[in-house]
Order: sequence, then structure tokens, then C-alpha cells
Amino acid sequence: MPTQYWCALAHERFQPDDLLKQAEEAERAGFDGICCSDHLAPWWTDKTAPTSSGNAWVWLGAASRATSRAKLGPAVTAIVHRYNPVVVAQQIATLELLAPGRAFLGVGSGEAMNEVPAGMRWPSPEEQLERTEEALTIITRLLDGDTVYLDGKHFRATGAVLYSRPERRPPVYLSAFHEGAARLAGRLADGIWTLGDPKTAPKLVDAYKDSCKEAGREPGEIIVQGVFSYAASDEQALESAREWKGTLVDEHYTDDIHKPEQIYRSGEGRVSDETFTKQVIASADPDHHVKRIKALEKLGATVVTLMNVSGADPHAALRVYGEKVLPELRG
Repeated sequence: MPTQYWCALAHERFQPDDLLKQAEEAERAGFDGICCSDHLAPWWTDKTAPTSSGNAWVWLGAASRATSRAKLGPAVTAIVHRYNPVVVAQQIATLELLAPGRAFLGVGSGEAMNEVPAGMRWPSPEEQLERTEEALTIITRLLDGDTVYLDGKHFRATGAVLYSRPERRPPVYLSAFHEGAARLAGRLADGIWTLGDPKTAPKLVDAYKDSCKEAGREPGEIIVQGVFSYAASDEQALESAREWKGTLVDEHYTDDIHKPEQIYRSGEGRVSDETFTKQVIASADPDHHVKRIKALEKLGATVVTLMNVSGADPHAALRVYGEKVLPELRG
């Protein structure tokens, strides 16, 4: 099967109405799927770059009407605190009813920046994994049509049922930054979602496949995510995306670091421009984008998800991808 290309849209940076325009443009450009981040807070303050924080699930309902072909879902929804897993299952089932054959659910353990302001005591990585497993168990069982009773350590369900359940069961993909999550994906999810870091992705994909084999399951989608910024010059592509440096600091995913200004300072202090451009495709040259995306494919991806952080002009970036990047990738 040929590699699929999905476009991820950034609620942290662009307002919801603008993101709807981007969704329409991404579908016209030829992306196979469209997804959006699910955040309460951005990675920086509005003193450093424009900020936003639209609700992903309200937006996904609108996007189901604004698009007609592309697959659609969150990338990714945290299931450790802000969302009750029964409600998450209801939400994705409803999205599939609105967009038949297109909905998918990306889930993960989230970040303190989104969960602590919502009232959570940020847990250890071990507890994050525990919470993720309990929530994922409830979600997948409900989508399978079960009546769910679960008295867990962190979550409960008492006779929960999905009364509006679509004919097609939406697939569930688990975000993994470490081996424990990758192995959990192999046991319970329909695929793994990981960052396109050549140092970490191969190990996580191997752990996922090994876990699938142990569970007697066939591997599902292997979704590798990259980030791109297009502008009229390489310098502008970098400068209009540099607020995303905080996303490259591991501790921002594991530790209780929840203030956007602290995350931004940490990213600027710890991530050099050279390191940033090794991880983020920031260039005015479409051929450079093609080359870097092909490298992501080689990590074993069945799906390459590309997040549009082109702060200079996200709409121009999508046009260039439609005219020059995606056709060359599929050439």
C-alpha cells in the first residue's frame, strides 16, 4: 500500500475559523487525512507569537462538514484527566456518524501544560501509563459494542454503553514516546503514532510490532509525525516557526512544567536553531520538503503526518504542498 499523507493543524497557533479554511485547503491539496492538536494551552505566550486554544472536538464537528474525503480525527487527545474515557468514545463515535468511513481517534498521555491548569496533580510517567491503559480499555471496549463495567484505580465505568454507535468502528491510534506506550499500543490500539526522530522511532516501532506479535494481533498503522514550515525564504520559514522549540524538550511531556512562558524559555535555551531545523522542515525549497518527508517514510511509516506550523503564511504552505510537494512524493 502507498504511504498516506495527513496534514495536522495547530490549534495552539491559529484561530478555529482559520483552521477550517486550512482544512479545506489541505483536502484540496491532496492530503489523505486531516487532524488537529487538542490543547488547552499553547507552548508559548502571546508575547512571543500569536496564540490560540480552540476546542478540538467542537472544531472536528465543523471540519466534518467543511471536508468530504479526507480522514479526520484528533492528533492527539489526552486521556489521563481532561476527558472522561466514556465521553471520548462517545465523541469519536459521533464524529464517525457525521463523517462515515473517515473518523479516527488519536490518543496519548498528554502534557502538564494542558492538564494541570484543568485541576490535575501531574502524575509520574508510570501513573500516566496506568491512566492511559485504563482509559484506552474503556474506549476500545465501548467502540467494540460492549457494555462496560470497570472499577479501575483511576477511572470507572458502570454499565456504560454507546447508544449512537456507527456501523464502522473508528480506529484508535496511541501516541508513544517510550517503549511502555509502544507496547501498550500493540496490545490495545489499532496503530502507533510517534515523532519522526530517527534516534527513537525505529525502537518504538519495533517494540510496537513485538507487542502485536505477543498479543496475536496484526500490526496496524504506523504513523510518523513531522513538522513543516514553508515561507518565501529559509530564514523566514525558521523565524515564523521558532516558537515551537518547546515541543522538542522531552521534559515538557513527562514533568510538571505547565506555564507557557517557562516552556518557551526552556525551548529557546535548550534547542539551537541547528537542532530545530534537523527536526522541523523549515525551508523555502519544496524539494527540501520532499527529501525530508521521504526520510520520514523510511522510518517504517504507513502514514506520514505533517504539522503545518508555517506562521508566515499557512495557506501558501498548503498550496505549495498541493502543487509541488505531494505530487513529487507520489511521483
